Amino acid sequence: MYGVKCPKCGLMQLPRDTCQSCGRALDGSKGGGYGKSNFAPGALVSPVPLEPVAVQIQRENQNDGWEEPRRLSFHGSGGTLFGIYLLNTLLTLFTLGIYSFWGKTKVRSYLWSQVELEGDCFVYHGTGKELMSGFSKAMLVFGIPLTVLNMLPNFLEPKEMLEIGSQVLTYIIVMLFIPIALVGARRYRLSRTSWRGIRFSFRGKTGDFMKIFLGGGLLTVLSLGFYYPFFAVRRQEFMMENSYFGNRRFEFDGKGRDLFKSYLLALLLTLPTLGLSWFWFLAKKQRYFWGHTHLDAIRFHSTVTGGKLLALHLTNLLLLVVTLGLAWSWVMVRNIRFVFTYLTLEGMIDPTLIRQEAQAASATGDVLAGLMDAGFDLGA
Repeated sequence: MYGVKCPKCGLMQLPRDTCQSCGRALDGSKGGGYGKSNFAPGALVSPVPLEPVAVQIQRENQNDGWEEPRRLSFHGSGGTLFGIYLLNTLLTLFTLGIYSFWGKTKVRSYLWSQVELEGDCFVYHGTGKELMSGFSKAMLVFGIPLTVLNMLPNFLEPKEMLEIGSQVLTYIIVMLFIPIALVGARRYRLSRTSWRGIRFSFRGKTGDFMKIFLGGGLLTVLSLGFYYPFFAVRRQEFMMENSYFGNRRFEFDGKGRDLFKSYLLALLLTLPTLGLSWFWFLAKKQRYFWGHTHLDAIRFHSTVTGGKLLALHLTNLLLLVVTLGLAWSWVMVRNIRFVFTYLTLEGMIDPTLIRQEAQAASATGDVLAGLMDAGFDLGA
């Protein structure tokens, strides 16, 4: 079957007076039909088979999708989360702390299930048993050695020298502990997160991040803080470029120099603004990090501002003070909803390119991050 190709938009269609897509006249006349004598088949009829209607519709929908940003929605409520925390606290006390691992899993399952994208919610697949097992391993690897190290000066002589030595070794172990915990937590949590049945994963090597973290931290100290923007971007680059959705890798193309001016300005205004200038830098950093992150053709865009970020933190602080900390659940919900309110996704990804590539991950790093309060993602 052959048809007419529109000279304006290029759409192939059955012979007709005007293009069904753009309205352009197809017969070259000022109003005649395609059956009139002035219709020249050789001019507009091309020996190209028509696309099936379904293919045309799919192509048009894909083109439309590029122009309409999409949002992540969060439907959770502080009241429901407070009820979960309250029950978790009671059961944790009743079981002498054992239930805390299952309680944390219950909180994450709730928060993840309240995040929606294009009609489908995220799913958390972690279990309390995994967290308890990770805690046991963390105690064996870090807890016991640190305890023994700090108790040795009480039993050996000279006590003063041993105390200094144990403190130095403790500091070194903790500094090694932080990057291991951050990588382990991200690896575990992403591996236990899915959307539409496709799992996320993290494939970065702990040794590579330790070089970035320890080297960047040292350079930041030696440069009196001026290296921080470059350090922050390097950390973000490592975390994003080793994160995957199925077999598709996230990419990050940010540069530390792009944040340096904003960082320097915040530093100079610290005293005049009593530190409030840092909220504008944090907002700038969030916008920059999201704006330079993409997953294939999908790009992220954030419109958060320093003023809005400051207002969020001030009202959160007021809620916690007035309620003596009982409003923590509402504060957590407010923080999550705040991020998604100003975040949009632009572009589309070909679903035929996505394949499931689940990665094994231990909960040990996640537990270590919890011990050092290095939470991320949804604050859980």
